[in-house]
Amino acid sequence: MNARVSAAGKRTFAAMRFRNYRLYFFSQIISFSGTWMSMLAQSWLVLELTGSGTALGTVVAMQFLPTMLLAPVGGVIADRFDKRRLITITQTAAGLLALLLGVLTVTDTIELWMLYVIAAMFGGVTALDNPSRQTFVMEMVGPDDVSNAVTLNSVVVNGARVIGPAVGGVLIATVGIGPCFLINAASFVAVLAALRMMSADELHPTERTKRGKGQLREGLRYAWAVPHLRTTLIMLVLIGTITYEFTVTLPLLSEFTFGAGSSGLAAMTALMGAGAVVGGLVVAAAGNPSPRRLVIVAGAFGVVTGALALMPTLWAALVLMPLLGACSVAVIALSNATLQLNSAPMFRGRVMALFSVALLGSTPIGGPIVGFVGEHISPRAALGMGGVASIGAAMFGWYAFGRSGHMARAPKIQIAAEPELTQPVISASAGN
Repeated sequence: MNARVSAAGKRTFAAMRFRNYRLYFFSQIISFSGTWMSMLAQSWLVLELTGSGTALGTVVAMQFLPTMLLAPVGGVIADRFDKRRLITITQTAAGLLALLLGVLTVTDTIELWMLYVIAAMFGGVTALDNPSRQTFVMEMVGPDDVSNAVTLNSVVVNGARVIGPAVGGVLIATVGIGPCFLINAASFVAVLAALRMMSADELHPTERTKRGKGQLREGLRYAWAVPHLRTTLIMLVLIGTITYEFTVTLPLLSEFTFGAGSSGLAAMTALMGAGAVVGGLVVAAAGNPSPRRLVIVAGAFGVVTGALALMPTLWAALVLMPLLGACSVAVIALSNATLQLNSAPMFRGRVMALFSVALLGSTPIGGPIVGFVGEHISPRAALGMGGVASIGAAMFGWYAFGRSGHMARAPKIQIAAEPELTQPVISASAGN
């Protein structure tokens, strides 16, 4: 029994044997706790300034619009340059923007248009940061452990979702919104320190792509040519546009449906994060992803989101939040690992940029739509739309993966040394 538990623990935390990844992992706990605190504070600041669900959706859209427009360029840059240096630059810029937002809020000079501008600037930084951070995971642990590392990253993000909003809710109720932004600014120091402490000799750097014409277009053609990549990205567009709008739907649900205010929002967000931690650990122990698992969790995500829209009371909604978090992190982790493992090294940055566009860049379209529905119809209707979108994505994935013959088994990817614009080489052996 003890031997089985020990083996399961080793599988679950396999990536932690790399020192560089350990530094990154623990710094992300601090940084993302600050980020989730800031996101809660930003949502509450918008509602305090305007009381409008549409304005809340617009701020979220402004933050993610640059991802839709600039992330592909960020992917090209990630393929060309040293990723650790790029991340250092983007994390410094994000910390300074958080500091600016904190100062404006504390001094009571913040206005809605300023929030729009700062959100858009955050989005520009994120568009450049995400492709580099996503692919840097592979450089820290290598291809054999990238799926585990990606899932543990999701555990960090969602574990921080428990800590950040819980602390943020207390701070908002006691000292106000501004300190949340200032603490978030300080949290970026942890990431910068971890990057500086890493050993370059222990990294597995990907050969950089040389500068050339048409590299953005080339990356798009490559992603469309590989069935695993194409199907996964289309599923993410559907889910990211409507379902992953919880920064809009949950504040509206807490404030206008349940009348629970910031404390209700903090409780829902924290329980969702707790469920995501457990779900992430389960996914981390399960090994590399398969199309069948991705389709199943996408369908389950839609069912749980739809069920949340029907909950009659806050307490009933809180019961569902851990399950919602578990499904949410499973979709992100499985799709992320699927894209990385099926991407040729020379295109990985551009493919992961498309991951950012599909998951985050679609928010400028979905955010205002969901916010408008939540304000003028009901938050329940907005959540119900998300449930339908995720179920639709699962149905599409079932059809597309099945049609390509990849539903029943997950191919073991062996990337060719110098791939052309074709599919990665797939070995004869395959497992679930």
